[in-house]
Amino acid sequence: QVQLVESGGGLVQPGGSLRLSCAASGFTFSAYCMNWYRHAPGKERESVADITSGGGRVNYADSVKGRFTISRDNAKKTVYLQMNSLKPEDTAVYYCMTVVWVGMRLVEYWGQGTQVTVSS
Repeated sequence: QVQLVESGGGLVQPGGSLRLSCAASGFTFSAYCMNWYRHAPGKERESVADITSGGGRVNYADSVKGRFTISRDNAKKTVYLQMNSLKPEDTAVYYCMTVVWVGMRLVEYWGQGTQVTVSS
């Protein structure tokens, strides 16, 4: 059974840092791209970052580029999001996501999310 579990969220002051983790199980983690999304109340869900299966290529939303870093440890089956220079506009629930072959079906899986609040 595919499972994604986020952790590391919390309350931080503007300019502070947090490191989110997403622990994966139930699929061949090293074969799939991983993604971070966020969703704030009253706003559309948006893609934050993604990383290829081997970690060789990464992409970031313009709003976080230069501040956030996505990485992965395939041995630990975990993807990370290092968030620096946090701004109040970064406040959201952060989700990790992947699209996985389950039998003959391609299925989108999401974690439960972890709350990040940036406030003074």
